[in-house]
Amino acid sequence: MKLKDISQQINARLIGDGEIEIRGVSGLDTAGEGDLTFIKNKKYLPSLIRSGATAVITGEYLDEIKIPQLIVENPLLGFARALEVFYPVKKRAPGISNKAHVSETAKIGRDVVISPFVYIGEDVTVGDNTILYPGVFIDDNVSIGTNCTIFSNVCIYDNVKIGSRVRIHSGTVIGSDGFGYVFDGDRHYKIPQVGGVIIGDDVEIGASVTIDRATTGNTIIGEGTKIDNLVQIAHNVHIGKHCIIVAQVGIAGSTRLGNHVTLAGQVGVSDHTTIEDGTVVTAQSGVMGDVKKGVYSGSPAMSHFKWLRVRATLEHLPDMHKKLKEIEKAIEELKGGRDNGRD
Repeated sequence: MKLKDISQQINARLIGDGEIEIRGVSGLDTAGEGDLTFIKNKKYLPSLIRSGATAVITGEYLDEIKIPQLIVENPLLGFARALEVFYPVKKRAPGISNKAHVSETAKIGRDVVISPFVYIGEDVTVGDNTILYPGVFIDDNVSIGTNCTIFSNVCIYDNVKIGSRVRIHSGTVIGSDGFGYVFDGDRHYKIPQVGGVIIGDDVEIGASVTIDRATTGNTIIGEGTKIDNLVQIAHNVHIGKHCIIVAQVGIAGSTRLGNHVTLAGQVGVSDHTTIEDGTVVTAQSGVMGDVKKGVYSGSPAMSHFKWLRVRATLEHLPDMHKKLKEIEKAIEELKGGRDNGRD
């Protein structure tokens, strides 16, 4: 494909020869002759020069290089769009496999793909252009919007509502029982979990994620939120719009996340926690209570800048402990000398 055609499709300003042929799109570490790559800023110029890429997507003109440039406001977004140009999603022929089970009361939209071994229960609604891969299980009274993609072996329990343009990856379970028990004598008595789950538009859910149904009411995942693999979201959690939840995060029951919250890998969130809009919690941190907008680290979590000072101090603790022992010994010796003098 000619570079000038790519520039038009990603809405970039072309500087240089637009007639050159581009074979593919690649990151700096693998780009070579014939490839279009990108850099976020001039810090990566040496890597770009070493790569031998034929053209580059950049946010500003780079006079240090001779190869053609595609100037865009956000180079990473431009790179994403270039990947879409070169590697479009494969279209699947619509239709319902004769090896699928679809209830007679289900309402199936236009141009839906229902693959072999899909199970669709009573009173389910599946919107137009949605794709269900093999082995998907959809229980009764589930609503799925338009243009969704649900990959193999996803399990969706009853009374779950899923918006449009949602992607759910393999092995995920949505609507399983919340973890709720009460002591009855010396036994755990199960509290019925009779609520549901609501997932907003444009949400993406990674592989092997579990989202529990609410005890009553609904567990809610807000519009545009992206959830990585191996995340646990407990009953009655409310996650706001456009949040980022990275792998192995665990969110306990009745927690509230605002909009644009980021939880990095392996963050643990205690039950009944409230996290304000725009907050960032760094990897392996533990949060609880009312968390004001900011950046937090550590367990229990504290201001990231305070945590950096604590972390720096921790590295010196062995030396500080040794010094303290020496001071204690010196004090004891001084005290002993005074006592001997009095005698």
